[in-house]
Amino acid sequence: MTRAELKEKSNGILLDVLITEKGGRLALENRYLLKVAPDARKPQIAAEVEKAFGVHVLAVRTANMKGGVKYIRGTRRTTVEPTWKKAAVTVRAGERIELA
Repeated sequence: MTRAELKEKSNGILLDVLITEKGGRLALENRYLLKVAPDARKPQIAAEVEKAFGVHVLAVRTANMKGGVKYIRGTRRTTVEPTWKKAAVTVRAGERIELA
């Protein structure tokens, strides 16, 4: 499943699976990091993950990631990063979330 298919299939609740070093460590514990819509609630996230990936969700933890002005090193330029929401989803042992 591609990122566009994921967004379409989940009614815009799930935006992306975050592939990071921390996410790789958490995947060993059956926890996965997802980028979700800023107005998404935990029950909505759990329902959409179960529907999109066919897994059983045990817990959902969310965090609002603050955006703001970021300075580009070595230049006088700045950029504005948007605020977004991250969810850590715990699934049943033996189940996996994979993005093609």
